[in-house]
Amino acid sequence: MLLYGHKLVFVGGLHRSGTTPLARCLAAHPDVSGFRGTDVREDEGQHLQSVYRPAHDHGGPGRFARSAAAHLTERSPLATEENAERLFAQWRPYWELDAPVLVEKSPPNLLMSRFLQALFPEAYFVVVVRHPVVVTLSTKKWAPRVPLESLLAHWFRAHDTFSADAPHLRRLHVLKYETLVSEPEKVLLDLARFLDLDGPIPAGGIRNDRSARYQRVWDGFAASRLAWRRWRQERMCTRYEKRANRYGYSLRDLRHLGPFPIPFT
Repeated sequence: MLLYGHKLVFVGGLHRSGTTPLARCLAAHPDVSGFRGTDVREDEGQHLQSVYRPAHDHGGPGRFARSAAAHLTERSPLATEENAERLFAQWRPYWELDAPVLVEKSPPNLLMSRFLQALFPEAYFVVVVRHPVVVTLSTKKWAPRVPLESLLAHWFRAHDTFSADAPHLRRLHVLKYETLVSEPEKVLLDLARFLDLDGPIPAGGIRNDRSARYQRVWDGFAASRLAWRRWRQERMCTRYEKRANRYGYSLRDLRHLGPFPIPFT
């Protein structure tokens, strides 16, 4: 697949994980073009193509990773040179092709990296990871009928799948949302080096106050007068704390932050 000298970068991560502000920062670099003004939700490439099914066809936010069909690899019958040409042709009208680096951002890229690499072997992958509790609570408004514990389980399902896929990727950079908002210049400098960009990636639009209210909600469960809320939280902590620890997080202390596991498990 010829990209006419362009470097293709795919940004992925669950809904509410920070993929949008990161992609906007990337697109603000003079050598980078991202989608904008597309009239689709969050200018995501998944809604601008007809090669694969977008996340909403698999249940949408908080659900899509449960669908086996949402996990695409190089073994997919869709992984053909013809589909690579088709996908690039459908996306190219939304890029400024004078830029040497082209960015596409969609949450399901988290589960499709191996497939996208099969189509575009020289592609780069950037994945954003955010605390499972914060993602769970912030996704609730988009999936009001899905129980909190089911949304939390979805976070682990998605990241377990990604972690198993990650060793197959040749060019992968994983960053944590919490580090991005607390040290944006450092994190974006590391990303610029990974992508071999000249000059820094602008940090405008990165805010460090987006998780505070979800932390207050979670803390409020433990102090609730309603026994069922306290019991529900304790059940989630008991069931998922060790799994969260493996990803450098804690359900009992949302301020704890460790590294994402590399090498991946």
